[in-house]
Amino acid sequence: MTASSRRTPLLLAALGILPAAVVAGCTGVRTLADPTVIVQTSGGSELGASTDYGVVFLGRTAQSGRVHITAWFGDGPQTESSVIDPVGSGVFTAETEIRLPEVPMNFHELRPGDSVLVVGRKPDGLWQRTVSVRSDPRVDGILLPVMGPIQNSPDQVGAGVFVLPNGDDKKKELVGLVSGTLELSDGAATKRYTTVVGVKDLWRLVAHRRELVRRRPPVDREDVN
Repeated sequence: MTASSRRTPLLLAALGILPAAVVAGCTGVRTLADPTVIVQTSGGSELGASTDYGVVFLGRTAQSGRVHITAWFGDGPQTESSVIDPVGSGVFTAETEIRLPEVPMNFHELRPGDSVLVVGRKPDGLWQRTVSVRSDPRVDGILLPVMGPIQNSPDQVGAGVFVLPNGDDKKKELVGLVSGTLELSDGAATKRYTTVVGVKDLWRLVAHRRELVRRRPPVDREDVN
């Protein structure tokens, strides 16, 4: 299978309409499993998501240099080496020679009260939490409640935030990446939130990917044919 065989869904109406469904898997050797990837850099480990526009992560452990991306297929994990590629606004990508499990990106801007699924990966496997988007008058951005797997766990930065069309978790679509935790105090009480980088920044990956596909020749790999 070649890199050029990826289908690029149409980006519609100012990024406001949902992209096409998940691209079908490579035939034969592998079954696609999940889009959560571990990103290992010279500075440590963080999470990212593999989307229909490529791998996306926040570069909290490194913003340049070599990177190792571990993805999970139906027959287990596989690690691919690449180079960190800045997209802009604190968003990064890395091109792999083989196609990874992926999900569509959804360019819906989250609002308070929206339900989302947060998915991360610990050494013992995936964790998931269904939560509602919060708001705070002191913050201009996406907030979620604090979640146990994220607290004091910098390696969970980059956990995916997804919406589920019709409640179907097999059709989840990426709307953000967990960026950390935030603590606010007004003297009388302290509130803690999980912060998220959303579509206002992740959309940059779309234009970046289209340019990359135009200029990069396809690569054949026997292990995915």
